[in-house]
Amino acid sequence: MPAKDDYIIVLDFLPHGKPSERRAEPLVQGLGEKFFNLLEIVVKDGVTVKTKDRLYIGDDKREQVKYIRGRIKYEELTVYAKDILEETITELVSKDEKRFVDFFNKASALTTRMHSLELLQGVGKKHLWRIIEQRKDKPFESFEDLHKRVEMLSDPKKMVIKRIITELEGTDRHRLFVSSSMI
Repeated sequence: MPAKDDYIIVLDFLPHGKPSERRAEPLVQGLGEKFFNLLEIVVKDGVTVKTKDRLYIGDDKREQVKYIRGRIKYEELTVYAKDILEETITELVSKDEKRFVDFFNKASALTTRMHSLELLQGVGKKHLWRIIEQRKDKPFESFEDLHKRVEMLSDPKKMVIKRIITELEGTDRHRLFVSSSMI
């Protein structure tokens, strides 16, 4: 069962739908708040939304959403949605920092030769072992704490953001943060 988001963040609002489609339904392209699902949503008639609005798409009564059209791939996003994607992901990661710092505290091996931390751009064997040593002493409390305790590690928050974008683009089969049902 794919991981379902209860809220999406609006990346783009197309009040008359996609130009390539005959249906003229007001359409939203959005990013799931927790599992980073890329979704297309049809909003109710008369509802206007703007970029970065938070829409409820859960199982209870939906005020603004008519129905969920379904998951979409990164390539199907509008140019505007792609432009605002990184900024939106940055805000979501910042808002839920503890969750992503906990990834560094709890990440484990994928195989006997590869650790899940190595999927983050900039984490090689030296950084990997330094992170593991440091988290044994005391769990990391924030991105700043992680950055201070692991010498020469680039910005861990940016590493997470870049990884989420890589997963959304579908250029790697491994999933750390994005719902695996994307592909």
